[in-house]
Amino acid sequence: QLQLVESGGGKVQPGGSLKLACTASGDSLDKYIIGWYRLAPGKEREGVACIPRNSLGLYYADSVKGRFTVSRDNSKNTVWLQMNNLNAEDTAIYYCGALEWYRAVAESMCRSSRPESWGQGTQVTVSS
Repeated sequence: QLQLVESGGGKVQPGGSLKLACTASGDSLDKYIIGWYRLAPGKEREGVACIPRNSLGLYYADSVKGRFTVSRDNSKNTVWLQMNNLNAEDTAIYYCGALEWYRAVAESMCRSSRPESWGQGTQVTVSS
């Protein structure tokens, strides 16, 4: 059974950067499409970046486009989320989620699909 663990969160000043990692165990990551999601107090869950198993056809939410970059290395069973030019609106708990690769494309993974595996989340706080 696939297990996911996020890392790399923390507190950063506005304009700063963080790189999150989602590390998988229990199964091969190349069987899954992976999404990065965030949940902020009082807001709905938002799919911010999704990456298919072959890294083609990425999807980014408008709120992060041009600032966030998602990437993966299946041989390392890891997916990353590079976050640049962070602002207070990016403060949230960030989760990675996985779904079998054939069940979604990147846009649907982020916007409507329900991942079957989730990590525990990592807190990102953007504050001066």
